[in-house]
Amino acid sequence: MPSLEKLLRQSVPQLRERFLRREASVPEDLLDALEGDPRDGARELARQIRLRRYKNRAEGQRLRNLLRYESELWAQGITIIAGVDEAGMAPLAGPVIAGAVILKKAYKLRGLDDSKKILDDEKRESLARQIKVDAICWAVGRAEVEEIDRINIYHAGLLAMQRAVVGLGVCPEFTLVDARKIPSCPSPQRGIIHGDALSSSIAAASIIAKTTRDALMMQMEEQYPGYGFAAHKGYPTPQHCECLKRLGATPIHRRSFAPVRQALGLDPIQEELFSPPEAGPSPDESLA
Repeated sequence: MPSLEKLLRQSVPQLRERFLRREASVPEDLLDALEGDPRDGARELARQIRLRRYKNRAEGQRLRNLLRYESELWAQGITIIAGVDEAGMAPLAGPVIAGAVILKKAYKLRGLDDSKKILDDEKRESLARQIKVDAICWAVGRAEVEEIDRINIYHAGLLAMQRAVVGLGVCPEFTLVDARKIPSCPSPQRGIIHGDALSSSIAAASIIAKTTRDALMMQMEEQYPGYGFAAHKGYPTPQHCECLKRLGATPIHRRSFAPVRQALGLDPIQEELFSPPEAGPSPDESLA
């Protein structure tokens, strides 16, 4: 690291390149000197560096909080922890996809969060790629449209989750699930309400599930042009509903969903598609 005197002889653009763009470590005495520098650009650079430090600390704290449920298990000697989540419960078309991920102990990835909170597609894809590289193992499971229509979407989501867990290359010692309990889960499990925003393992699984399903629906755009699957991914947007009425249903549309049945001229199904919650402890308290 050059001396403070040499650093202060550099231009503001040079300092910005070094300490902001390349994110080199900033000596505290340099930061103090920049804040007292008569140059407006130097003081602005100091402000930006301090803002970056604040954001980094906040992100570090957020990622530590995402490990709260995993930390409880580590304290019990449990380290092989799977996170499980699904994507595609609400769409009118396409399968429901579940992701299962086993992360390394104390794993932290900047930007890791509930996939629904990550609005930038490229960022979500980048996170998915990194998770797949870093994870001990990961897997996806799916329930097809025919299964959704036969057993209903609630049970199809559970089936996809079960398939994802079974598909893992390593059997977990414990499984953290977003809000529900998986039938015939190969390990003890805990359902956590809003788990994809509270658990690092479940958040990673949500990203795997979401990006996998989005990629599949992009392929469906080519197979069934004119429906806009690449844009809405099968969700009941006004555009999708209008296309459904105008063009009719495709083989990947869920016949058990009311807008699809209406487009086909079928009577509505007189049953609840989502099972009511079981009596007993809330999912956040459940252990099995």
